[in-house]
Amino acid sequence: MNTEKRMLIAFALSFILLMLWRVLFLKEAVPPPSSSSVTIEHGAKPQTPAKAAKPPATPKIPPPPKIPVVQGTQAQDITVESSIYRVVFSTQGGVVKSWILRKYKDENGKPLDIIDTAACEQLGYPMSITTADSSLNQKINQALYVATPSVTTLKVPTTLTLTYSDGHVQVQKKFSFGSDYKVHISVSVAEDQHYVPIKVAWRGGFGDHSLPEETQIAQSNLVYESDGKLETVDQHKIEEVRHLSGPLAFAGLEDRYFAGIFFPGSGEQDFLAGQQSWTPQGWGKKEPPKALFGELGSQQAQPLDFQLAVLPKDLKILNATDPALEALVNFGWFSMIAKPLFLAMRYVHNHWVHNYGWDIVILTFFINMALFPLKLKSIRSAQEMQRVAPLVKSIQDRYKQYKFNDPRKQRMNQEIMKLYQEHHINPLGGCLPMLLQLPILYGFYEMLETPIEFRQAPWILWVKDLSMPDNSHILGIPIPILPVIMIVSMFILQKMTPMATVDPAQKRMMMLMPLVFGLMFFRLASGLVLYFLAANLIGIGQQVFINRMMTPKQPPLVPEKAVGAKA
Repeated sequence: MNTEKRMLIAFALSFILLMLWRVLFLKEAVPPPSSSSVTIEHGAKPQTPAKAAKPPATPKIPPPPKIPVVQGTQAQDITVESSIYRVVFSTQGGVVKSWILRKYKDENGKPLDIIDTAACEQLGYPMSITTADSSLNQKINQALYVATPSVTTLKVPTTLTLTYSDGHVQVQKKFSFGSDYKVHISVSVAEDQHYVPIKVAWRGGFGDHSLPEETQIAQSNLVYESDGKLETVDQHKIEEVRHLSGPLAFAGLEDRYFAGIFFPGSGEQDFLAGQQSWTPQGWGKKEPPKALFGELGSQQAQPLDFQLAVLPKDLKILNATDPALEALVNFGWFSMIAKPLFLAMRYVHNHWVHNYGWDIVILTFFINMALFPLKLKSIRSAQEMQRVAPLVKSIQDRYKQYKFNDPRKQRMNQEIMKLYQEHHINPLGGCLPMLLQLPILYGFYEMLETPIEFRQAPWILWVKDLSMPDNSHILGIPIPILPVIMIVSMFILQKMTPMATVDPAQKRMMMLMPLVFGLMFFRLASGLVLYFLAANLIGIGQQVFINRMMTPKQPPLVPEKAVGAKA
């Protein structure tokens, strides 16, 4: 077959195969009934074709609101003034640069600033913030804050708010000042609108920094009250750091005459205290000084609310601020004597003589006159002892060859006691009146050492500060005039006072006592030296009266010539 026939046969076979495939394998599809041809049964409701269910829409979460950026452009000082203080804030770090108590002067006669600027430049200023993140601490303590109100000087009562925000970290410090020494403070730090636990620190030490560091008056302490009991910790006894857990009534720092006290706003707030070393400019000594610091804080992630009082340790001011603060004026063991003495002196000062030096003299006069009956009894006892002293010495001479532990020495003591009984003499008669005076003397000592009223209080001429030692000079030579006069008065009084002993060695020792005792007063407060000087002068006047009016009733007894020792 030719090619054309082959093609026709191929087409025919292909056609047949297609027809067989259609018949055997493919069935005609039935079209779906249209909506118009659907039969509706009687009573049945027509069904509305259901719409395709859409997937539930995902709720849109609004983005967190942006924290507005609040930053200062340059550092600025803002001063808050009242009649009793002047506080200077810096918008750089939102810290306190100066806290001046306007009614007091420092050692150089300048307004007293209880902040040590030199130490704070190295250690940080008061009202700096501490968190667990050191990098965050550096940021917020160096940042430029914005002050509200934006004026450079504010008069109390007022509220100062310092705010900083970089859009991520937000810090706010709010200070509310009134007419008293208390300041209400609220501090908060938030990261992405979540509060951070914080501490607010007082750094750089506290008190009158114009005084020499080696003087006791310049030392600082940690003070706090817990469970109704006041505790004081000397700066040198704080080894590294001391943590005080709440609840605390108050806690803070103090020196001899001033205090900076934190009043926690809640029971979970705690207080941290310790020391920091720093190096003053031109410091040449081996060991650098240490400045006391204190931090009030909480472990709770919330704003820190508290009160701060920077004030003098004046009983009236302390009581008006918080009655519990009166305990900061510590009169020692004999406070039951020292405090009434001080209140009496303050009354004399406020109503009679407005000079604390003369007030000391007046109060000393009244005390010595009140103790005069005891002194008379002591003098009378000394005269009786002096009368029988030759007899006592004769007994002692008869037993002087025996050693102290020899049993025959006991017989000597028995003979002396029998002699006293025969002449109705009490050997302790001269000591008991003096012992009764010791609490009063010690109370007077505490009364002169403690109150702030004697700080920079003058007396006369060269005595300019009753709370400090006499640093007077004569012809350029440092000679403390007040202690020297006191020593001379003690010698005169000692010479006029009858001695119970006739032993020359004991008499010489007694005459040296004023010199030894007086040298101890060279570095004590002038007010205390003035008290002893006034007491000596009054004692000399009393002794003149006693020597003229109270002559011995009988002459001294002369012992019979001893034949030998009664061994």
